[in-house]
Amino acid sequence: MFASFFQAGFECSTHRRADGNRLDLLQATGHAAHCLADYRQVKSLGMKTVRDGVRWHLIEAAGSTGRTWDSFLPMLRASRETGVEVIWDLMHYGWPDDVDIWKPDFVRRFAAFAAATARLVRSETDRVPFYCPINEISFFSWAGGDSALMNPMAEGRSFELKVQLVRAALEATEAIRAVDPRARFLYCDPVVRIFPKPDHPDDVQHAIGYENAQYQAWDMLSGALWPQLGGDPSFLDIVGVNYYPNNQWYYEGEALHQGHPLRVPFSTILADVAARYGRPVVVSETGAEADQRAGWFTMIADEVERALFDGIDVQGICLYPIIDHVGWDDERACESGLLSIEMSDGARRTHAPLEQVLHAQRQRLPLW
Repeated sequence: MFASFFQAGFECSTHRRADGNRLDLLQATGHAAHCLADYRQVKSLGMKTVRDGVRWHLIEAAGSTGRTWDSFLPMLRASRETGVEVIWDLMHYGWPDDVDIWKPDFVRRFAAFAAATARLVRSETDRVPFYCPINEISFFSWAGGDSALMNPMAEGRSFELKVQLVRAALEATEAIRAVDPRARFLYCDPVVRIFPKPDHPDDVQHAIGYENAQYQAWDMLSGALWPQLGGDPSFLDIVGVNYYPNNQWYYEGEALHQGHPLRVPFSTILADVAARYGRPVVVSETGAEADQRAGWFTMIADEVERALFDGIDVQGICLYPIIDHVGWDDERACESGLLSIEMSDGARRTHAPLEQVLHAQRQRLPLW
């Protein structure tokens, strides 16, 4: 399905934090300025498919008339020049300041932006395009609609926000298909497992309900939940699962460490998602920090191999983020990537242990 099984994800969050400041991780990591060099470098490492972002808030800046594509065209043309295939995130948590995400006009405005992006992509390349219209709808709804950790900084409105985001995603998908019927679509969300604490057996149903919420956005897109939104199975094209070390935890408690006896193998989680939807699955985000990076990625590759052996249609693994990045809340240096933030002689320093694991796994998994 993709140009490469192993993929690189460029962190492209553009949301506003609770303090009102807007993040722009493409700028903070230098990728916006060095996208051509970055694409060349990840391709040299065997990753010919990447996830990257289109920054809506810059293209349709508040108070401007029309659209300005200066922030996107260099990236689009760099992908064409290098031959790197890109899955374009159209909304990675952020939107223009003059958009009210709760109003019906948000849906219309986003669909129009998606169609305009698709027209530009089609005018620049004849490659079959891949889009992730809205990133992590379920997580986004929790963080922005329940916990007030990011825009729109609401509490108690998670399901309402989820419905609104799904409605926008469905209309954007239809708008893109009207421009380019060849387009493929990736919808990503975290996959989690949640357990009641041993001394809180009454929390079993709470844990199950909280865990089941991870499927709501995918179910809405496919029409299995709230079919009045217009979803049907054709919208759920490719299912992207995002999985990190803290994705299994006690209900209202701490994360379960690696090796904890309750932890569910990642291959089992992949099998559950594939069985539920019957669609191709991509590990659309995975990674760990500091010295955990190589060991974590080895585990992920081993579990994906088990899933492939069991007949699960896993189409790729995306290292995310591929570049060390700046923390969302405290702007700390997060050493979680294969590549450093600093550039030297037109390239970034690699994290040697993770690079070695990537090279070893590339010799193995493509055999599938």
